[in-house]
Amino acid sequence: MQKAIQYITGKIDINRDLILLLVIGGLYSLGIFLSNTFVNVYLWKQSNDYMTIAVYNLAIYLFQPIAFVIAGKCAKKVDRIIVLRLGVIFLSLFFLSVLMIGEKSSTYNFMLGSLLGIGYGFYWLAYNVLTFEITEPETRDFFNGVFGVLQSFGGMIGPLFAGIIIAKMTANIGYTTIFTISFILFICAVGCSFFLNRRQAEGNFYFKKILRERKHNKNWKFILYAHIAQGLREGIFLFVITIWVFLITRSEFSLGIFNVLLYSFSFIFYLMATKFIKPKMRKQAILLGAFMLYASIYIILLNLTYFSVLIYAVVIGIAYPIINVPYVSMTYDVIGKAREAKNLRVEYIVVREVFVNIGRVVSIVTFLFSISFFIAEDVIPILLLIFGAGHLVIYLFVRNIHLSIPHKNVLVKDQLADEKNR
Repeated sequence: MQKAIQYITGKIDINRDLILLLVIGGLYSLGIFLSNTFVNVYLWKQSNDYMTIAVYNLAIYLFQPIAFVIAGKCAKKVDRIIVLRLGVIFLSLFFLSVLMIGEKSSTYNFMLGSLLGIGYGFYWLAYNVLTFEITEPETRDFFNGVFGVLQSFGGMIGPLFAGIIIAKMTANIGYTTIFTISFILFICAVGCSFFLNRRQAEGNFYFKKILRERKHNKNWKFILYAHIAQGLREGIFLFVITIWVFLITRSEFSLGIFNVLLYSFSFIFYLMATKFIKPKMRKQAILLGAFMLYASIYIILLNLTYFSVLIYAVVIGIAYPIINVPYVSMTYDVIGKAREAKNLRVEYIVVREVFVNIGRVVSIVTFLFSISFFIAEDVIPILLLIFGAGHLVIYLFVRNIHLSIPHKNVLVKDQLADEKNR
């Protein structure tokens, strides 16, 4: 095992907290992929309506940034491990609510989405801040690559296992079973968090200050705009493709196979990206992955069949690791080199997430507006072509990011400017 880790990482020090954080992320990913993959389908089977699914997802992305801001304030006052646990509790409440409401879940789509959004906000704020604190520039590519591998493993095993359970059991029993397993995995993640070293920040929460920092820091401005572009694609793609796969096959098991294929290739290419994509290659890798992602849209738009969506799964399973490993590492490096990053890292993470969700909300609101005035089957392909270019736009911004160490005089000037802004 040690030799395998050394082969992937090279001569890098991997500490215990980093490994524990990866284990927590892996348990979370497996629990989410096991259950949440089928919530959109569960709501669709009750409503047969794109509007219901879109409103559910809109609620997620409206409440997620609000939760991020609240969680950010909490993280400056209490241990961030507690914030992480609060996120898991809200996620557990979401699944419990779906179980209790049952066949009327589509009626409470906005409420369910808000619960999930709050859970995501608290969990990911804590997880992202811990990632920033525990990793160093030389270990971030390794961490992001391995975390991608764990997510891919969860994406392979979770939906397939859930699809088999739902197919073999009556619907309610099947969903009850997978939600229960997810709950147990979340409890295990909370248990692992008790072994992390306590990490408590001090000071006030300067959200507006870091929001304005984009006027003084070009790298920060460009990475924030890149995250809006990321959100534009994610907003509708995360649920439209899932619904299309189900409509083609009418089978949760087939949806599970789609995810197995997607995350199998993602698993392999996260390993490869971790090993071979070096810091100097990050921008070229993002551009390559972005072109692959956009080209993949035409595979399903030209001929929508189950075979074509499986080919689509293969292509995006290759493309996402090529983008995400360098993109996430670059994001953390931009934050790491920003002013007062040590003291205001929480605020930087919160602002980043707010910008991602701005893109997601814009995407879904546009979707809702469009299907209100036009036939959904006619307008959705057009929206996919427009918002699907989001990752190409990411490259247009990140190509202008330069992470060279500033001259000492520049640092002094920045410090004086910062004192003045206070």
